[in-house]
Amino acid sequence: MLSSSNMRRSACLIFNPVAGQGDPEQDLARIQELLEPEFDLDIRLTSPDVGADVLAKEAVERGAEMIIASGGDGTLSTAAAALIGTGIPCGIISRGTANAFANAMDIPDTIDAACETILNGKTQVVDAAMCNGMPMVLLMGIGFEAEVVEKADRQAKNRFGILAYVLAGLQQLREMNRFTAEIETEEKIVQVEAAAITIANAAPPTSILAQGPAGLDVADGLLDITIVAPTTKASAIAASVHLLQTALNSNPVERDDIGYLRARKIRVTADPAQKVVVDGELFGETPIEIECIPGGLTLLVPAVEEEIPAEKLDGLPGLVIIEKDEPALETAE
Repeated sequence: MLSSSNMRRSACLIFNPVAGQGDPEQDLARIQELLEPEFDLDIRLTSPDVGADVLAKEAVERGAEMIIASGGDGTLSTAAAALIGTGIPCGIISRGTANAFANAMDIPDTIDAACETILNGKTQVVDAAMCNGMPMVLLMGIGFEAEVVEKADRQAKNRFGILAYVLAGLQQLREMNRFTAEIETEEKIVQVEAAAITIANAAPPTSILAQGPAGLDVADGLLDITIVAPTTKASAIAASVHLLQTALNSNPVERDDIGYLRARKIRVTADPAQKVVVDGELFGETPIEIECIPGGLTLLVPAVEEEIPAEKLDGLPGLVIIEKDEPALETAE
């Protein structure tokens, strides 16, 4: 007879003990409480010397059936990126400041709901990308966004949370450095003066500079390029507000100083060279080459079936509902 431990599924849990603003010991205990009845968890903690990418690669080499990553966006993105092309499912438990990864992939960002998704969700194959030979899951920012990430330092993020990004963004808007860019795709070359260029595989609505086309599709085999090119500080603020509104409404932008296009392969050069941020971390400088990897990543997502309500009567003026004893109307002969 099989023991109960042999009947459980196995998974490697990669846990960042310094992520977020909660109590990491309590968080880990709660995750174990929820998952260990069904999973044989191999728990590995990240450290300043050993990142989530290293732990994920080691788990793959050990033959892990599933990887579960718990931490902030850096932990989640690097763990997921290490699984590109492996077909190994990745579960996500967000405990960070922004939770951009979970929001972009429509994964719950509370521990209980995320664990429920891992226990009873479904697998979904989504795209990934390679940027200068390095894996990317969400998005890459050139110019403005990279400067914002650099200014929103770790201490400020721990103290102010998402507000740190907003404050850094407002600071950067005052400077608003423009640059000349050349964007080359398989079909065309676009030359433009810009303040920011974002290339996204997936992005939450809060990543407003990635929202030119709106409604980013994480499984279309294409990357979405948004070009933000305001000419004044006032128009930069107006463009940012417009991008946020269109992101929340899932509508494409309609401003002359915002452009967008889609492509599978992209090369970007800039004069002067611009800082680049990939999945929320500083990456280097332009030039960059980025290519979509269709179906490169397998994620665990909620198994939610679309519910079509049977009726909706509440709120109608003068509404009276009389319940009948008979189960159905008589059919006229």
